[in-house]
Amino acid sequence: MADATARALWERYEPVHDLLYFAPEVRRAADSLGMRGYWMGYFALRAAPLGAAHPSVVTSCFYVFHPARVTRALPDAWTYATPADVLAAREDAVDAAMTALFGPDTVGSAEFGQAADLAWEAAAAADTTGRVLAAGNQALERPGRPAARLWQGLTTLREHRGDSHVAVLVAHGLGPVEAMILKAAAGESDGVLLRETRKWEQADWDAAGTRLCERGLLAADGSLTPAGAALRAEVEALTDAAAEGPWTALGADRAARLAELLDPLARAVETSGLLPTGNPVGLPRSAHPAAH
Repeated sequence: MADATARALWERYEPVHDLLYFAPEVRRAADSLGMRGYWMGYFALRAAPLGAAHPSVVTSCFYVFHPARVTRALPDAWTYATPADVLAAREDAVDAAMTALFGPDTVGSAEFGQAADLAWEAAAAADTTGRVLAAGNQALERPGRPAARLWQGLTTLREHRGDSHVAVLVAHGLGPVEAMILKAAAGESDGVLLRETRKWEQADWDAAGTRLCERGLLAADGSLTPAGAALRAEVEALTDAAAEGPWTALGADRAARLAELLDPLARAVETSGLLPTGNPVGLPRSAHPAAH
């Protein structure tokens, strides 16, 4: 199993990555491309590194979304803008969002540039074998602007961890809905928010809950059983272990330095009011030192 490095870095880079989903600059960029509504923009912006991938491919990679949620957005999004156009707009938008939130002095500082370079180096060292979203992001050119470079490096690392997490879920026989129910039962996210935003019917949710109960992972009241809690802990530990490679390559001292540099940035995002209640990404904010 890995040490705590992968989880500690995730707790810091996840909020920064999440600007893609919640910053107003990004929503305006999606609208300017002609995207019809939030979800078309979401899927186009996140999936663009894969090219004009078929909706079934995106559904597979993103894992937790009902296929109908994806097919309402793709491939129609590519009739409004090409993946290359979306990637260019994405880079401009996250650069603008980070500059607005953190301030031009912070984004232009030597420390911020150091964080961008460390994140890019770690992302370049990530093994993307079997990790499709990470591979697509890792293949993108290095942005010249520090804010865009930092965000893109962190996003490659985030998708690397996410791809690893999906592999662990599949290995443990946890489908998309089962995975979300366990996440909600563990208190990491709001179950209603997950079900509604990922577009699953209540019947799908109930059927998955029944399967979890039959496996002895979920109690009748919807709480985790001891076996369910143990499985959740194992899934998280294996995910962290699979995400450790970039930090091993970077080295303990430089990984710790990146965590230190990301700490105030993560805190700025978490206290900005941009992140929605219900914690859809399941980030353990209480575990983040900067949140105390």
